[in-house]
Amino acid sequence: MGNIESVDGQSDNMKHHMMPLKVPMPDQSELEERFALVLNSMNLPPDKARLLRQYDNDKKWDLICDQERFQVKNPPHTYISKLRGYLDPGVTRKKFRRRVQESTKVLRELEISLRTNHIGWVREFLNDENRGLDILVEYLSFAQCAVMLNFEGLDNGEEGSLDKATSWSRSIEDLHQSGAQPFCNTLVRSARQSVLRYVSSATALLLPSLKTIKNSRLVSQKDDVHVCIMCLRAIMNYQVLTGEIHYQSHPHVTNNTQTLVLELLAAVCLVRGGHEIILSAFDNFKEVCKEKHRFEKLMDYFHVEDGNIDFMVACMQFINIMVHSVEDMNFRVHLQYEFTKLGLDDYLEKSKYTESDKLSVQIQAYLDNVFDVGGLLEDAETKNVALEKVEELEEHLSHVTEKLLEVENETIMKVADLEKQLLQKDKDLHVIRETYESTNTQVHTLRRMIKEKDAAFQRSFNIEKRLLEMEQQGTIRLRKKPDGDIAIEPLGGGSGGGGGSRGPGVPLGDFGQNGGFSVGPGGVTGPGGPGGPGTSLPSAMLVFYSTGANAPPPPPMAPPLPGTTPNFILNMGLSGKTIRIKKPIKTKFRLPIFNWTALKPNQINGTVFSEIDDERVLEELDVEKFEELFKTKAQGPLVDLCGPKTKVSQKAANKVSLLDANRSKNLAITLRKANKSTEEICKAIQSFDLKALPVDFVECLMRFLPTEAEGKTMRQYERERRPLDALTDEDRFMLFFSKIERLTQRMNIITFVGNFTDNVSMLTPQLNAIIAASASVKSSPKLKRMLEIILALGNYMNSSKRGSVYGFKLQSLDLLLDTKSTDRKMTLLHYIAVVVKEKYPELANFFNELHFVDKAAAVSLENVLLDVRELGKGMDLIRRECSLHDHSVLKGFLQTSDTQLDKLQKDAKTAEEAFNNVVNYFGESSKTTPPSVFFPVFVRFIRAYKDAVVDNEQRKKQEEAMREKLLAQEKSPSQQQQELISELRKRQAKDHRPVYEGKDGTIEDIITGGLDMQPRRCKLRTVSNLTLINQHLQ
Repeated sequence: MGNIESVDGQSDNMKHHMMPLKVPMPDQSELEERFALVLNSMNLPPDKARLLRQYDNDKKWDLICDQERFQVKNPPHTYISKLRGYLDPGVTRKKFRRRVQESTKVLRELEISLRTNHIGWVREFLNDENRGLDILVEYLSFAQCAVMLNFEGLDNGEEGSLDKATSWSRSIEDLHQSGAQPFCNTLVRSARQSVLRYVSSATALLLPSLKTIKNSRLVSQKDDVHVCIMCLRAIMNYQVLTGEIHYQSHPHVTNNTQTLVLELLAAVCLVRGGHEIILSAFDNFKEVCKEKHRFEKLMDYFHVEDGNIDFMVACMQFINIMVHSVEDMNFRVHLQYEFTKLGLDDYLEKSKYTESDKLSVQIQAYLDNVFDVGGLLEDAETKNVALEKVEELEEHLSHVTEKLLEVENETIMKVADLEKQLLQKDKDLHVIRETYESTNTQVHTLRRMIKEKDAAFQRSFNIEKRLLEMEQQGTIRLRKKPDGDIAIEPLGGGSGGGGGSRGPGVPLGDFGQNGGFSVGPGGVTGPGGPGGPGTSLPSAMLVFYSTGANAPPPPPMAPPLPGTTPNFILNMGLSGKTIRIKKPIKTKFRLPIFNWTALKPNQINGTVFSEIDDERVLEELDVEKFEELFKTKAQGPLVDLCGPKTKVSQKAANKVSLLDANRSKNLAITLRKANKSTEEICKAIQSFDLKALPVDFVECLMRFLPTEAEGKTMRQYERERRPLDALTDEDRFMLFFSKIERLTQRMNIITFVGNFTDNVSMLTPQLNAIIAASASVKSSPKLKRMLEIILALGNYMNSSKRGSVYGFKLQSLDLLLDTKSTDRKMTLLHYIAVVVKEKYPELANFFNELHFVDKAAAVSLENVLLDVRELGKGMDLIRRECSLHDHSVLKGFLQTSDTQLDKLQKDAKTAEEAFNNVVNYFGESSKTTPPSVFFPVFVRFIRAYKDAVVDNEQRKKQEEAMREKLLAQEKSPSQQQQELISELRKRQAKDHRPVYEGKDGTIEDIITGGLDMQPRRCKLRTVSNLTLINQHLQ
């Protein structure tokens, strides 16, 4: 390092070729103590110090030895003494020339020492004893004295220089009001006092001396001012000082110094409280240099130094930070206008197309941050127009939404009506099928009887013919017996035939036992017996018996109904459909278990699962990709925790003597609402006059029906013939109120009549929702296909462990999100969404076929049916009342409301049947699965499926972005540089400006990091944005 040298380096050259002797390591306590001193002297950040503390003892000892092997070249008082010698006013000019020749070298060594020495050296330089900052500022003031006091003016003997010096001194005092950082007040105060002391003495003593001014001019022509600024920068890197010492360097003519000063000013602006300090410094500079406008000298240098790009970049960077690092928008516009008056806008317009990339970036950053007040005003007007348009659109949207609800309700009613017609048609079709089956059976029976009669008639005809032939041949002789029977007498000369084994005179009746025929008075009877399906023969006919005769075959079975298949019985009872046993599926990897609830094989018949083929789906899917994604262990089943039931405590009615105090008070409040007398209220109740008594009042009055104890008390009071006037209004009302015949029945009727219309209008949409939702779910072919895919994938995952199933409970749809892939980034539902998009795109909008399931999910069908039954009971109560008493009000109500109730009851029955059908269709039970459980399954499934589709799209975009990023890495360096600049601009476009806290290294970090790399940018609203919004709204 430049400011330190090795202790051994001062010896002969032989030491450079020898390794230093390593001192033995001390004990642990001394080692830690010396290591702590070394860390303290190094002034490291906490994170770096924490890292060094983790070193082992050997590394700690090596670090201690390295630090102790070097010593500081010069202590602080050496530099301070030399600087004080340069400031000695009594030295001769010749001696001063000789001394000042090494001033620049001394200052450079001081700057290096301030940068590289340990923190203790810097603190010693700045302490109250050495007051290094005071000496440094005094020397800087001395070096700038000639410039500030206008050497030419002093040489001509102008007295204006004294005024300027006095103003300069006063400006330094005023600068004290700007407020320094709390942690550096001591240093700032000492520096301020040094400057004031030097200027005061210079004003009082040295101004008349041309020698002092010439010495100052001699120093200012060297690099001392620039190096002094660098020393201040090194000091500020430890503790951020105020900017009061910077303004003295502005008039300096060295470009490098000006650039350094501007960088320091810009860095201080970004420190908390630094912006105000810099503005105060420029205010004082304006007063000292007699500027008409603030920043005038800065803009003069900016216009003049066209060839110095570094200075122009630093100046433009400072202006951008000075103007646009303020949170107050009005103040930012004010600062912006200050530079506009000084001609910045015109100059930037000329320099807009400069060849310097750095300067072009800074200019463009400033132009991007500029506040166009006119544009903002236009934006405000456009915003007002847009807000008015938004109000109009919101109002229009509310009307459209209201119209949509009306259309939706009408649609639900139409769907419900169609569903009711469909159910009625199904019932009619069922009756027709039963009638057809019965009629078909009778037709087949009649056809069989006709065939049997035809066969019997043909046999009789053949027998008759045969007997005649035998009689003509003389083989037999027919003889009529006295009892009317016909006997067959074989003739001896004939051939034996079939009856040769019997003797003569054998009656045909006995012969009928063998041949199946009998001959009676009515003739020959067939095998059916008398009255049977056989054909009777005349008495003149003979029966021919043949032992080889066979019985006719049985009639054929009745053919099945059109469109049906014959029934099979295969381990399923009389189910009507055979179940094919599924074979286990062998997978390449072990897959997780999908914890669904399977249906038993005997529960499949008649459900949706009997109509789907999951094995066909597996043949269409890419199961290898599926196995790669889900080759993991099974997930635990979800535990369905039911919430605790809240027990509603019912407060028992208090028993009263005449009227309880609280009950009397509440009754008084209720009667006050009606604003009617006791007689008027009782008369309206007796006549069922709802026009006189609002329904709300009647419902409130229902809570004050007299109890048995109160009625007994009232009757006792009346029997004692006590005056009624002595009672309060509430007691008197209760007395007359309790005298009304059938009071409870009348009150119930009035409440029923008053609420009937509201109840019907409330229950009808709920029933329609159940009917419409049940119809849409059951008749959705796309939902059936989705269940088919889920069944196929579930069987593929579970077949090797649990075997294949034929169906599953709908609650298993909630478990699709619990089965995750190997990388835990995809669930089974996400994979199903991918499969649907790639293989079955026609199913992507399956949820559009499930209408009104969200409305049906909020319906408690059990409560709705209970309310319908209560309405029926209320209507029966009114009918009984009308049959006993003639009430015109109730009769008119029956005529208008009976039809409505009948329709509501039919709708309730239809809704119950429709829901039972759809629940059974999906293999569930309506007793255990009400609508509030059945339909929410589909609502959750639809919502989860939509979210899965969105997640898949986002994942796809992220993968594409990653792929583009990888491709971008292969681009040329120039393209990467352009993209880096674009990214930096985007990051700087945030509305929040970074605020740096004052700590060690802040200024250096700002200058080397933030200022060099990124221009200052602010995120602004533009006219075009609001204009586009307005155009869109129109």
